Parts: sequence; C-alpha cells; structure tokens
Amino acid sequence: MSRRQISETRIIPAPAAQIFELLADPAKHPTIDGSGTVVAARGSQRRLALGMKFGMDMKIGAKYKILNTVVEFEEGTLIAWRHFNGHRWRWRLTPVDDGHTEVTETFDWSTAKYPLVISLSTFPRRNRAAITRTLDRLAALYTA
Repeated sequence: MSRRQISETRIIPAPAAQIFELLADPAKHPTIDGSGTVVAARGSQRRLALGMKFGMDMKIGAKYKILNTVVEFEEGTLIAWRHFNGHRWRWRLTPVDDGHTEVTETFDWSTAKYPLVISLSTFPRRNRAAITRTLDRLAALYTA
C-alpha cells in the first residue's frame, strides 16, 4: 500500500453481492457514510458501472455538490470512484464464507492532481476516522 493511501478492513456479516448492491447505489451512500458529509445522491438513481458519473450533495460546514466518476469496477468485488481532484474512494469485497465478506475501504490520494496538498492537510487523519465509522455503520446494517 502506498503511503498516500489509508485503508481499513472489516468482516461484515453479509454476502458480498448484497454489500456490492448497496455500494453500487449512490442513493444508499448517506446510509453508511461515517464522515457526516454525504447528504444525498443527485440526479437519476441508476446502478453504478465503470465510467459512470454520479453527483452527490455534500456538506462540510457549507453545502456543496460534487461529481464522481466510477474508475474501477469488477462486478461484486471492486468499485472505486474519483473526485475532481483525482483522489479515489475504493471498496474491495472478498467473500469469506457463506454470509460473510471481508470489506476493505480505501482513501487513495496517490492519484490526486495535488497529492502533497492532501498529505499536508487533515484529510488523511479525518478520513481514517470516517472509514472506521463507515465500516461500523455497514456492519450495523447487517447485524440489526
């Protein structure tokens, strides 16, 4: 793993296909967002696929809109999207057994236009905490 990436892995008590469907639906992203910044999906609610663009309403203090592009996609196992600056949010799903999946979420700014700016900011530290909360929320969806 690059020093310009942070990841966390968790075993989630749900099949990979079920988790992937949630991740491939932008309307569901606010349900699991641990950062508190994802407000709602914008535009038509279509299942994500490689190359698709999707908008999100966001809030960090002030409200704003962001456009993402799906840049990695392997049905049922991998999905990643990038923001305008090029940094990526990646989800890798690995089935462990019947009904359990190893889920790894990664914030990768090695692909950003200005990775040094991100490295010097608070984003890596804040995003690490947000990833932990996101995986907690994902697990809670399937253990309730």
